[in-house]
Amino acid sequence: MCNLPKMRSLSFLSSSSLLIALSLSALRAAASLAPKGEWTFVQNGTTGITALEVILVSPTLILMFDRVLGDPLQIDGHQAWVELWNLETNTGFPLNAITDTFCASGAILSNGTMVSLGGQAAELPAGETVPPDADGRMGIRIFEPCADPAGLNCTLFEDPATLHLAANRWYPSSLRVFDGSLMIIGGTHEETPFYNTDPENSFEFFPPKDNGQTRSSPFLARTVPTNLFPRGFALPDGKVFIVANNQSIIYDIEAQTETILPTIPNGVHVTNPMDGTATLLPLSPPDFIPEVLVCGGSNFSDATPSEDLSSQDPASDQCTRITLTPEGIQKGWVIERMPEARMMPEMILMPNGQVLIINGAGTGYAALASVGDPIGNSNADHPVFTPVLYDPEASLGSRFSREGLPTTDIARLYHSGITLTPSGNIFLAGSNPNGGVVENATFNTEFRVQFLNPPFISRSRPTVSSVPEKIAFNEPITVDIDIPNDLNTGDLKVALMDMGFSSHAFHSSSRLVFMEAQLSGNKKSLTIKTPPNNRVFPPGPAYIFVTVDDVTSTGTRVMVGSGAAPPVQDQGIPIPFTS
Repeated sequence: MCNLPKMRSLSFLSSSSLLIALSLSALRAAASLAPKGEWTFVQNGTTGITALEVILVSPTLILMFDRVLGDPLQIDGHQAWVELWNLETNTGFPLNAITDTFCASGAILSNGTMVSLGGQAAELPAGETVPPDADGRMGIRIFEPCADPAGLNCTLFEDPATLHLAANRWYPSSLRVFDGSLMIIGGTHEETPFYNTDPENSFEFFPPKDNGQTRSSPFLARTVPTNLFPRGFALPDGKVFIVANNQSIIYDIEAQTETILPTIPNGVHVTNPMDGTATLLPLSPPDFIPEVLVCGGSNFSDATPSEDLSSQDPASDQCTRITLTPEGIQKGWVIERMPEARMMPEMILMPNGQVLIINGAGTGYAALASVGDPIGNSNADHPVFTPVLYDPEASLGSRFSREGLPTTDIARLYHSGITLTPSGNIFLAGSNPNGGVVENATFNTEFRVQFLNPPFISRSRPTVSSVPEKIAFNEPITVDIDIPNDLNTGDLKVALMDMGFSSHAFHSSSRLVFMEAQLSGNKKSLTIKTPPNNRVFPPGPAYIFVTVDDVTSTGTRVMVGSGAAPPVQDQGIPIPFTS
């Protein structure tokens, strides 16, 4: 990966000016004594549903989805299974849905519209004679951009009779691609206790391509039965990397071809029900070379009947990393080891380019009550309570650190949700390894909300203003910036981020692209070069964060590209990258 060019620090020091030199020395000493802050977990708020799917839909609002089986939140005289969370008040309120959103996927289109996709068949809540939910397996749910910071009058639109997928998809994945549309990957047709025994081995798109038909995938057929929630990432040439089970490919949307990549080493399976996690590492100018990191999962055979597996089977501590260039693919996966094994971890891209690995269990599997010795209903045990940071730029063998990272006492296992917020901290909610709301168990249904605050939350931070609401590709923009005096402006990074959609140990569409930036002589303005085209950053909403001396600003929401509904034409200029 290319390192960002360091921003040139302006120096007011002349070789003949001892007084100024002494003044600068004093400033540096003062800065070294300034409080650096610390990582902290803070509990703040209680959801009314289990937050098993989480997506940021505005600077102040998070949308959450669950199933229809006992959550306390009510709407129109029945249980709600969709909740809109206000980050300013740390409270939520229900939205009405028609179809069942349990174990669905989602992403945001190029015009800012959030789309929820798939789900499960209708289920009958206890004590109700008529289920309020309709079959969600072909579900398409639309959440238009909502201007009200509190979410007032925001709604979820559905019309199952006329607006639906081409195939039944439970446990699918989805991601925004270069033309601003969504690619929908895999899933299963019917309820499955553990393995994918009735797979939908195909892709489709929303808005539809191919006259609304699906595209069959030999790759998905090969990765059964451990290929639920495939992990997919849009590459900077417009192709898509996908990993499922212990295999991976590059899929060319335009040519409709699959290129087989090296198998993940040591027989480690990384998708549901043997959930590891994966992320596309930050892309940096000028070449935007893509690298993928895959961590956790299980190296137990997926030919083993689930009843012969155990909640005490050790998870994998393996991470593997691959560079998606011809040379990198020939080299194959590079093996690293986390400080501990994790099943169902989640990886969060941080604005400074590091990766936070959080949540999950040390033993067992995903899914519910299907191994030989579940803990209550949980197929997993030994929650991992302390996160770890991964630095992609560090040398092999020294990339993991948990120095200063706190330990929580809330288990975040199956059906947890998480997202980075515009404030730069991490929202954590959910966890429900049960078939409905359960209390007084080893692993309860979890409604408590936490925030993991990085050290910079308690410090004076850079402030960015005068940011355009819409930015074009391959264009310079100039913004105002106010940088605290104790920060070293020679260490400055500007990140353009998609927060992604969190479900089942995976953050679909999550993306970080670093942008070249130049600080003005008076350090009051910053000129930023936007990504070269809509393949490096698929068009749609994003957040700009500026990190100076490892202290990160609040994120500012922008619309990247024209803001038109998909499919959109190519924008910007091509770059000479081929995966």
